[in-house]
Amino acid sequence: MRQAEINRKTAETDISLKLQLDGSGKSVIDSGVGFLDHMLTLFAKHGRFDLEVKCAGDTQVDYHHTTEDIGITLGKAFSTALGDKCGIKRYADTILPMDEALILTAVDISGRGLCCYDAETPSQKVGDFDTELSSEFWFAFAREAGITLHIRKIAGCNSHHIIEGIFKSAARSLRAAVAVDPEFADEIPSTKGLL
Repeated sequence: MRQAEINRKTAETDISLKLQLDGSGKSVIDSGVGFLDHMLTLFAKHGRFDLEVKCAGDTQVDYHHTTEDIGITLGKAFSTALGDKCGIKRYADTILPMDEALILTAVDISGRGLCCYDAETPSQKVGDFDTELSSEFWFAFAREAGITLHIRKIAGCNSHHIIEGIFKSAARSLRAAVAVDPEFADEIPSTKGLL
């Protein structure tokens, strides 16, 4: 079973996270950041990942450490759950509409962590969540997961819709990329023989 359980504790956050790639989309999220809880719930649902996240963070400072560290921990969980990546489809992309927002994400489970993020938001906050933390989450996730992730806003003027579209689109791209291709179930999807 493609799953992982990661615990990460620093002076700023204490995180426990469980991930099942071949799940049903159920989640139990308690990050201490309401908007991030909402995004991670959507991520699990649209990716069909089972996800549990518990974080005690220094939210009295701000939400930066919590958001970035959950991105780190989730990325590590993806990398662990994928193992040698044998049989995965590897590549996927999704163009997702979220009301007036239109978001493109493209994924290569390459073993090389890189996030190219081009999704400006018009407001600095959604509720009490700093919108710039969306990019911090995805940079941390991609680096630790060892994936190449492109995120691009094609259209959008509502910051909530833009970020929500990113989480939904990325989840659907990841769901497709981690899926096992029955025709190549025993192969590493690379001419190098290693990802």
